[in-house]
Amino acid sequence: MEITGKRALVTGAGGSIGVAICQRLAADGVEIIALDIAKGPLEQLKDKFGAQTICADLENLETLASQVESVGPVDILVNNAGILNNQKLMAQNLQEWHRTQRINVGSALVLMQTLLPGMVDRGWGRIINMSSYAAKCGGLTAGTAYTTSKAALTGLTFSIAREFAGKGITANAIAPAYVMSPMVSEQLTDEQRADLLKAIPVGRFCAPEEVAHAVAFLASPLAGFITGEVIDINGGLQFD
Repeated sequence: MEITGKRALVTGAGGSIGVAICQRLAADGVEIIALDIAKGPLEQLKDKFGAQTICADLENLETLASQVESVGPVDILVNNAGILNNQKLMAQNLQEWHRTQRINVGSALVLMQTLLPGMVDRGWGRIINMSSYAAKCGGLTAGTAYTTSKAALTGLTFSIAREFAGKGITANAIAPAYVMSPMVSEQLTDEQRADLLKAIPVGRFCAPEEVAHAVAFLASPLAGFITGEVIDINGGLQFD
């Protein structure tokens, strides 16, 4: 019931959450394939975990499939990469809208289209998509494009879960709220962070390692009867 020897592709691998996911899966004996737009963090992941690396811009959907196919079979796909956009509706720039959708949703679609056939052939696979609390609450601080993209990613998760449930493949999403990462530390003001800490019932931000633990759980064989679910990691901001 272990996942030792399985191969995981993690997008956004060089960010705070991505590094934590790579570290957690590597500790379980999973071979890491790290994808990020920045070369520096990828080199660090290669040195630390022996990760295969793919340096790619997820906005460039036309070349993404060929870049990923070159690394061989993938058993676990973690669509973790994403960009934040804080523009609310009336200020929403159309170019940024499309860019956000391409990176946050389009890349996940292309990667699943590329990797799911191999998972089907092997009779085992895990799709884990990083949604967001924004998709449930409408975006406390996040803008319209980001909120919509994460809601779309949740719907995409449900669609994949339904289609592939009988083929040994599960598809689930994780919806974190305010993980201590650059999205919180750099893209929110001091006032916004202070207000959020007052609003979060547990009184703190989420640690990247807590998200990584949920990824490891969903990737494990013991989660094989869980599909089409969204795991909330929001410190009590919302119950359902």
